Amino acid sequence: MKVSVCIATYRRTERLRALLEDLARQSRLPEQVVVVDNDPSGSARPLIEGLGACAAPFAIAYEVQPERNIALTRNTTVTLADGDWLAFIDDDERAPESWLQQLLEAAAAYGADGILAPVEPQLPANAPAWIRRGRFYDFPHLRSGQPVPLNRMRFGNVLLRGNPLRAEPGPFDPSYGLSTGEDGDLLVRLARKGVRIIWCDEAIVREPIETGRLSLRWLLMRALSGGQEFARQTVNGKYGPINWSGRAVFFCRALLQLLAAAGLAALSWPGGRHRAARWLITASANLGKLSVFWGWRYRAYA
Repeated sequence: MKVSVCIATYRRTERLRALLEDLARQSRLPEQVVVVDNDPSGSARPLIEGLGACAAPFAIAYEVQPERNIALTRNTTVTLADGDWLAFIDDDERAPESWLQQLLEAAAAYGADGILAPVEPQLPANAPAWIRRGRFYDFPHLRSGQPVPLNRMRFGNVLLRGNPLRAEPGPFDPSYGLSTGEDGDLLVRLARKGVRIIWCDEAIVREPIETGRLSLRWLLMRALSGGQEFARQTVNGKYGPINWSGRAVFFCRALLQLLAAAGLAALSWPGGRHRAARWLITASANLGKLSVFWGWRYRAYA
């Protein structure tokens, strides 16, 4: 059984270096690591060539994908990967020594075609107190072995069997290339075709949060983008059949939740900025849902 670890990267050379060092210390080494650089100048090339000269404990495939598009960049990693299983990890994450072994053991134990696992945030020392209190970067966990609900599908820490992945057109949809959602779209398509994707709560990776993301604006735009993705999948029937009346109910619910959250944000401000921020984030997510109905899309990678 051959495993390829796939990494899409963009101008994060030092973080990529730390991740590659983590992969070299895995208790179960991958046979191949694929790095696709979305920087047209190939800023990661000297790092990759240096690792090759130092005889890394796995084969390294590197290529530049010059068009700014996260979906095309991920597609190139799949094209270059020759493993029976493909593990995907972001270029700013850190992988403990047992990470890959735990993913593979979970796939065997639960008879799964795909494994999703946690990404734990690590706030820097200078993170504002209101961000620490609000725990805005935390994601809900599931029980190990539990099938992942369609509306919780995401990348960042995932292992997929190669054959069904390669059978999908793309497999990532380039129309998501400047926004977010290419990961959830692919996983939902796979799951609806019978690919069994379960959760492994033990195979944790850690994500040091960049200083530039320690702002209310960044949190609001992330929520808006997530709301857009959820609405787009819902109204297109990806989570289940939906008719015109179902779309109308979805729109009205999002509008009411937006208005309620905006009001609660104002009322909760005296109780702490973190409380008001949580309601503002809820409002922004619902604004993102509504924006799908008039055709606007936030392009996070533009």
